[in-house]
Amino acid sequence: MKFDLKVARGAEIQSLTIEAGDTLQAQVLAEAQGYSVLALRAQGKMTAGKGFRKSKFNLLLFSQELLSLLDSGLSLIEAIEALAEKEANAESRTLLNQLMVLLYEGLPLSSALERFPNVFPPLYVALIRSSERTGDMVEALGRHVTYQGQLDAVRKKIVTASIYPVLLIMVGGLVMLFLLGYVVPRFSTIYESAGTDLPWMSQVLLAWGRLLHDHGSAALTVSIAVALMLGFLLSRQAVRATVMRQVWKIPALGETMRIYQLARFYRTLGMLLRGGIPLVTGMQMVASLLQPSLRHSLQLAEHDIREGKQLSTAMEEHGMTTSIAIRMLRVGERTGRMGEMMERIGTFYDEEIARAVDWFTRLLEPLLMVVIGLIIGIVVVLMYMPIFDLAGSIQ
Repeated sequence: MKFDLKVARGAEIQSLTIEAGDTLQAQVLAEAQGYSVLALRAQGKMTAGKGFRKSKFNLLLFSQELLSLLDSGLSLIEAIEALAEKEANAESRTLLNQLMVLLYEGLPLSSALERFPNVFPPLYVALIRSSERTGDMVEALGRHVTYQGQLDAVRKKIVTASIYPVLLIMVGGLVMLFLLGYVVPRFSTIYESAGTDLPWMSQVLLAWGRLLHDHGSAALTVSIAVALMLGFLLSRQAVRATVMRQVWKIPALGETMRIYQLARFYRTLGMLLRGGIPLVTGMQMVASLLQPSLRHSLQLAEHDIREGKQLSTAMEEHGMTTSIAIRMLRVGERTGRMGEMMERIGTFYDEEIARAVDWFTRLLEPLLMVVIGLIIGIVVVLMYMPIFDLAGSIQ
């Protein structure tokens, strides 16, 4: 299959035609020639180029398998070749084959990985480059696997904790739609034929039910349009930033999110320090992990460190620590084991976040059940209220 690419080399933008098996192979071939891919066209369909296309390559699995092969005594090229031979996914196999070609050309692994920024993030490349200087690539890969596993564990806990509340909201919403769209209109017909006076709250409820029943397709269209509009707005960076600023102002939730970001920051920076990356360079590399206000505080702390202040002092002055973290940073400064202490800070706060998520879930689930039960109960009572009035008048 032929691909038309829009590529850049330096300040020059040009078109290029490449024959490849898929889009990833076409992008890899172009980048191997020194181009930066801006866009690809295959069979009349335009695909975003570098920076827009999400790779399916499993970086964690690649690191685990490469670690095992290197630890068993294989050379780097032999390990990459073995991974390429066993790979079933065509895109991943193409990428590994291109890595192998670059290694045979004499490039170090870090430089080869750097050719594929949409697959291998700068932090990963920096860790590999540092390990090449010190000769401990196996240890560096082990640190990355451990680091990524710990981050994934925290992420999975958050996702797992959110499943049940989301299901409760969905089921409650479906029950409400059933009551308003099917049950309430039938009660409305009965009450209208009886000619009885209804309480005003029951009238409002029945009016909503009739509206939903008579204009269901229009209501569905409006709901889909609103959902699409919300999705579009949330896809805008400025809107997301505004929403996140408001979320961060919520006392308990904002502090938990701050601790989560600091935990990830310290764990990542500790991993880079243990890999041989200088402190200031590491701080610049992990700045993108923080939200804007913390990123600004980190820049101020970095400026103070360049002027000779101790790390613990600079971080404390600019709100980048907690009472526990500042003590552990001072211990790291005294013992010279700053990287290890930062990773311990990350581990400590990961456990605190897990406890906060567990507590929040235990509180939210019964609250949601109570709220949904009250709403459904109110709807049912309003539907039956005229019947209660009629029974009272008969008595």
